[in-house]
Amino acid sequence: MDAWVVARPGPITSHPLERARLPVPAPGPGEVLVEVEACAVCRTDLHLAEGDLPPRRPRTVPGHEVVGRVAAAGPDTVRLAPGTRVGVAWLRSTCGRCRYCRRGAENLCPASTYTGWDADGGYAGYLTAPEDYVYPLPEDAPAEKLAPLLCAGIIGYRALLRCDLPAGGRLGIYGFGASAHLTAQIAIAQGATVHVLTRSAGARELAMALGAASAGGAADSPPEPLDAAILFAPAGELVPVALAALDRGGTLAVAGIHLSDIPALDYRRHLFQERTLRSVTANTRADGRGYLELATAYPPRVATVAYPFDAADRALDDLAAGRFEGAAVLVR
Repeated sequence: MDAWVVARPGPITSHPLERARLPVPAPGPGEVLVEVEACAVCRTDLHLAEGDLPPRRPRTVPGHEVVGRVAAAGPDTVRLAPGTRVGVAWLRSTCGRCRYCRRGAENLCPASTYTGWDADGGYAGYLTAPEDYVYPLPEDAPAEKLAPLLCAGIIGYRALLRCDLPAGGRLGIYGFGASAHLTAQIAIAQGATVHVLTRSAGARELAMALGAASAGGAADSPPEPLDAAILFAPAGELVPVALAALDRGGTLAVAGIHLSDIPALDYRRHLFQERTLRSVTANTRADGRGYLELATAYPPRVATVAYPFDAADRALDDLAAGRFEGAAVLVR
């Protein structure tokens, strides 16, 4: 099968992705083989390619927002028959035995593994995944529109839970890419007032079209104090900016797996009056199921830019340069 691998992690301008011919993998016990229809392009893929996220294995196939069909089932599979349309997401496996798994926090499992990092992902014709971590998907939606839901949607949903937004509250969203534009729509559908702060003029236009109450520059002050905020941009310098915009008792959730250095915080200005700073680490399967149920109840407008499979390196380059709004999706 044709695939893309991270050959030499480095700046995207050094072309770290390389085309390769790989054997079609065989599903192991409890796994399914999935034929890929589409795979969305995540900023985490960019972090892996550039080395911000240290590779865990050589020549990994990235991609963890996969829509496809079960092509074959390995031994001991019980749930997904060949032909079933499915989604494969970032979380690939957990131990199920540690104290984190036992209390429902499997996203913190020290033995957790991840699609496109610990195992080959969706920048290929096929991939394998444990069926217990695969989500059934509807037959009637285009693969291009479903793919971003598998990470951008799910992790945005977890970030929304982590920021403790009160009912009818005021939410600030910093950065407005694939995940943010989906998260904003959930918050608005649930009655929140959303203010978007982002450097991209095109993203500000998209935010307003999706129902945001305001859209300003990344370092601007929102028009009113925020009850909660989510930082999607991988820019540590925005942490104090977002904290300063919070009302008393507000919470900032940082949604990225990688963040540049955070400047020194001023206790009184940024944290006093019970402001809270939280990180977001991966997701649980319950998050995935919860978000996909919400996306069925409140179908989002998914802004996508389709790229042919042969242009995966160009899609990552365009993501790094901010040349599109919404989500890039590789379509086979």
